[in-house]
Amino acid sequence: MSFRRSLLGATLLTSVFAMPALAENTFNFAFQGSLKSLDPYSLNETFTLGTLGNVYEGLTRRDPELKIIPGLAESWEVVEPTRWRFHLRKGVKFHNGNDFTAADVVFSADRVRSEGSDLKTRIPADAKFEIVDDYTVDVVLSSPNPILHYEWDTWGIIDKEWAEANDSVRVTSASDQAATPISLQSNGTGAFKITKHDGGVNTTLVSNADWWNAANKKYNVDTVEFSTISSDATRVAALLSNEMDLVYPIPVQDIKRVESNATTAAMTGPELRTIFLGMDQKRDELLYSNIKGKNPFKDQRVREAFYHAIDIEAIKAKVMRNLSTPSSLMISPFMFENAAKIERLSYDPDVSKKLLEEAGYPDGFEVSMDCPNDRYVNDEAICQAVTAMLARVGVKVNLNAQPKAQYFAKVLASGGFDTSFYLLGWTPGSFDSWNVLSNLIGCRDDAGNGGMFNLGGYCNEDVDALTNQVLVESDPNKRLDLITQAYQILAAESGYIPLHQQGLAWGVADGVDLKQRADNVLMLYHVNKK
Repeated sequence: MSFRRSLLGATLLTSVFAMPALAENTFNFAFQGSLKSLDPYSLNETFTLGTLGNVYEGLTRRDPELKIIPGLAESWEVVEPTRWRFHLRKGVKFHNGNDFTAADVVFSADRVRSEGSDLKTRIPADAKFEIVDDYTVDVVLSSPNPILHYEWDTWGIIDKEWAEANDSVRVTSASDQAATPISLQSNGTGAFKITKHDGGVNTTLVSNADWWNAANKKYNVDTVEFSTISSDATRVAALLSNEMDLVYPIPVQDIKRVESNATTAAMTGPELRTIFLGMDQKRDELLYSNIKGKNPFKDQRVREAFYHAIDIEAIKAKVMRNLSTPSSLMISPFMFENAAKIERLSYDPDVSKKLLEEAGYPDGFEVSMDCPNDRYVNDEAICQAVTAMLARVGVKVNLNAQPKAQYFAKVLASGGFDTSFYLLGWTPGSFDSWNVLSNLIGCRDDAGNGGMFNLGGYCNEDVDALTNQVLVESDPNKRLDLITQAYQILAAESGYIPLHQQGLAWGVADGVDLKQRADNVLMLYHVNKK
């Protein structure tokens, strides 16, 4: 049975946990995209990780200001330059009642680095996890790593005993159509349990009375009903009609409408996510182009031509309604203090046409573009604008815009990244540049090893060498210089076309108090209903 059929063929599949009676404080929210698999290692995507972060917990957490705080580990220390020690929280129970111990940490460390996992980079491949006792784990590294734990808030710990008993040791990858129990059910340690899940449609969560931090809880939500509402108009209408307590994102053109409504308000703010365009620079011939026998994107002049063809200010004004900040690099300037040292290429169609002619494409060429239509703010509209802009310089773009489930399954397809030209967004989970350099810019081989989300196969050995130094350098000034050099090389080669940092726009009903984090993650233990 296919993954999709097994999910949709059931009417609200119930998890292993019994559903309690309907609670008084029910929080209803909707997002434009879907929550498919419940396997927390399937998809390295903010909404999926954020939602499952209410169910599964990491050794660390992030507070509303994104500061690292203790999670399932009460504390940690670097006992030697290459040995970290994590002191685990005692008395923690998984949702099925099993005890959380060091064995679960070691099991999860192996599983997150196994075949099919989309979160392999959470842990260095050669790191060794050693059990000191039931509540102490050492991590032994081959070299110093000052940011080892920076992304561990999104590495949820899994119950070893439950996974082994329920045929869930194997990770259900984003491109895998075969469901496993862990993709349909959940068993974390978090503040909320999933009681019903109809993948791609809706999910019910209830407060976990046995949560280890329940004595300090500051939220009053008992039941959470999540729905996927892909249509912008329908999503906003559900908010305005009081069917929903929160919907996001709201279209930038509807912000004033939500603000002027008597019972709703718009929450806006900067997001750390960078939206960008990528190009296949690895294959000798593009998968989707009328140019045969060679790959135009291997020529830097072609990449620069595409860059010069993009009118980023028009996208900001007309598509994003000024709810975006044009970017010159692949990370938010909030996370890179030398951002001003790197400038965007200018919008100049004449230069674009000249570069295409010099590269041997005086009449342009044809290429397909992959784009999600329910993942980022106005993602399909951005791709449509890019398509029109490139048409002005002679490039015909065949736009393939799909829901994110189909989009990610395609571009992350096992056996090779199935795309020639694409739009993607990225927030570094560590809020550090090494994440970007490693995941998006690092060279990858034919087997897919290397930059896990380097879909276009950009590769520069000098950048890789700098990235390796960044990982082990503890002096902040030296580290900043190494990062700056890497970004400068990438910009000089037009390895990517950064577009902008999108803004956050949530629609909230009166009487709802919640935290809007700059990483666009909704933690349900920050929600209160008056």
